[in-house]
Amino acid sequence: MDSDSPDELDQRLLQGLQLDGRAHFSDLARQLNVSERTVARRYRRLRGLGLRIVGQPVAARLGMVRWLLRLTCTPDAAGIVADALARRPDTSWVTLASDGTELYCALDTRTADERNALFLQKLPRTPQVLSISAHCMMRIFIGDTSTWHATRFRTPARAVAVDSGRAADPAPLPLDATDRTLFTELARDGRATLPELSRATGRSPSSVQRHLERLRTEGALDLSVDFDPQRLGYHMTTRLWLQVAPAHLRAVGETLATHPAIAFAAATTGSSNLVASGVFRTPADLYDYIDQHIGPLSGIQNLETTPTLREVKRLAPAVP
Repeated sequence: MDSDSPDELDQRLLQGLQLDGRAHFSDLARQLNVSERTVARRYRRLRGLGLRIVGQPVAARLGMVRWLLRLTCTPDAAGIVADALARRPDTSWVTLASDGTELYCALDTRTADERNALFLQKLPRTPQVLSISAHCMMRIFIGDTSTWHATRFRTPARAVAVDSGRAADPAPLPLDATDRTLFTELARDGRATLPELSRATGRSPSSVQRHLERLRTEGALDLSVDFDPQRLGYHMTTRLWLQVAPAHLRAVGETLATHPAIAFAAATTGSSNLVASGVFRTPADLYDYIDQHIGPLSGIQNLETTPTLREVKRLAPAVP
């Protein structure tokens, strides 16, 4: 087997980790009908190929607002601006798109002052930035903490349940020092062991376990699978900007969330009121997706596609 080519068992392991990033190897072994030793060996191999399991805060559940910035820069500066945004602790992903002069950035803000400092002061004063549009993510249908999922394994029920379960979330979940330390440690390694987390927090393993269960049960902590889709033959990631009639916005968003090709979909402010990210093998697959899955949907008034050229930052949001 080519060491750079994940096989079917590797992909099934990615599926199991996507369903529960902290699942024990013994549980994964039963799901896959292989030995625990085989699971451990395959996991180490995938780690060598770039697999990360990352614990991330769910912005809306913790009182933060997620924004999507769309910037146009001078041709010689897009990479520099992208790198600067990637160094900010409040950004969760930064990508270069289109012809290399456009970039996207997702970030979480807690207050209007935080938002305005970037939107109204820092970026407008950067001469290499030619235009800025900021889109507030009003409702995230799928992919609220991740830039990519093992999409062809996602079931429609899971896709819709992720968002619908959070739609009725109560007031922001309060965090204590232990919670914040757990977010910091899990951002480095979502599968950090209880003894490791216990040492980092200074709390007993049982106390750490209770904190983890609370954060996950309350929808404040998500565990994301980060694995280069090109390793699995998906060579084209594309942002889709849709203008949808208001009466159809929810239906279109929830439908996109069930499509295996879609890793992220959200209703946003702005003229393009629905943005999605799709992962495809080839440009022909993108065309077929638009023709067969986007075209038949009611209410879509316009569609713009912008391929991703380079991902500058992935899965590193601010710790709440």
